[in-house]
Amino acid sequence: MQLSYIIIDDFLDNAQQLRELALKANFPYPKDSTYFPGRNSEKATLIPELDKIISDVVGERLKPMPGTSHGKFRLALENDKGDANIHVDNCHWSAILYLTPDEYCQGGTDFYHHKSTQTDHAPYTAEHLEKMGLTDFRQVWDEILLKDTNDFDKWQHLMNIPMKFNRLVLFRPWLYHNAGISFGSTVEDGRLIYPLFYQNV
Repeated sequence: MQLSYIIIDDFLDNAQQLRELALKANFPYPKDSTYFPGRNSEKATLIPELDKIISDVVGERLKPMPGTSHGKFRLALENDKGDANIHVDNCHWSAILYLTPDEYCQGGTDFYHHKSTQTDHAPYTAEHLEKMGLTDFRQVWDEILLKDTNDFDKWQHLMNIPMKFNRLVLFRPWLYHNAGISFGSTVEDGRLIYPLFYQNV
């Protein structure tokens, strides 16, 4: 048995305070094109005891995944573009806390089925890799994601987890997913999230 998705509404008692920090954050524009639409805050904002709370929720000991944007606010506005779309994350659990007020919310997080491989997730064990006819995990990027990430004809949309203020979505990072639509013109009305990425201990 394996948990794949967990959705918790009204997650933080002080979510509005966290949003206020995000509104004051600096979101520098990258010098080069980015893989995903939007931009991260310059600095991470870490919440004491949050990692333990999420560990308790999923029933596993977790710690932040190095090399990710763990704890950095992310802003994606209507005209923001990225080089890629459908993807997987490099971690053991992914989490998104939505910080956009309900009156501005659009989309959410979308999940997909890859038609040619008949899978809704990248292989995460050697057995899965073999079943897909692959010999190296790098092939998942080279032969599936990099090739098909922006071609929606290669994918079947499975479901959308709608955006809602102070909703936490936890999901397995190997599930094929994307961030849905970007929207808004400012940090006040745009797609504003607090992403977290975990490895197991």
